[in-house]
Amino acid sequence: MADCCNTEEKRTVRSEEDKRAIISRLNRIIGQLQGVGRMVDEDRYCDDILVQLSAADKAVKSLAAFVLDNHVHTCLIRDIREGKVEVVDELVELFRKFS
Repeated sequence: MADCCNTEEKRTVRSEEDKRAIISRLNRIIGQLQGVGRMVDEDRYCDDILVQLSAADKAVKSLAAFVLDNHVHTCLIRDIREGKVEVVDELVELFRKFS
């Protein structure tokens, strides 16, 4: 999980473990999308491409959920404890973006 968040600069210091997990997931997503590109070049059947796009979409949503969970349990909780209740509006906006 993130060790600390600086809301003035909008930066989050993440543990090396979290960074590795995020980068690993991103690399898998990139690989999936590159695979879709190859499928298009090879004139693969639409259903096959759509299945792979669905898998990539789920992987992106899973990664977003991981980052959001981390954000809520670190940055937002800390800010609320410090009396910065405006971060609740930030959280609501994040949920709007992901719905």
